[in-house]
Amino acid sequence: MRIKKIASSNKGCRAQKRFITVILHTLQQLSQIIMSQEPNKEETSASKLLIDRPADFKFHAAYLAYSEAWDKTASQETKSQLNEIMESLSKNEIDYESFYEKINHYRMSFSPESTRSRTFIETQRKREWRRKAAKSARNARHRR
Repeated sequence: MRIKKIASSNKGCRAQKRFITVILHTLQQLSQIIMSQEPNKEETSASKLLIDRPADFKFHAAYLAYSEAWDKTASQETKSQLNEIMESLSKNEIDYESFYEKINHYRMSFSPESTRSRTFIETQRKREWRRKAAKSARNARHRR
């Protein structure tokens, strides 16, 4: 009886060992796949350039425009294009006029002013304003 129990327990141990080795092998394969994919993610993600020159006013203003557009976009492709434009300006490959021509395409899509063609300013005559102020003062006195 005792020999049968040991023999059956050895079969269980062998099955457990085989199961554990299969799981370990699968985990190793998954970790290799994950490790091979991580560099691709890093290559596709664009990082913001930190090449600001506060002493040069024109360049600093251009960097602020770039920074604003870069912060407001979520697309990695757009961010990499913005980086290319800023790098070419820092290397003096393009002038400021062409820089702003290129970057305004990305800035316009984020600004709320581009959607509105005309702003409406509501005006009020001085007499109307005085009447409303006096009325609100009277009502405030009686609320106390």
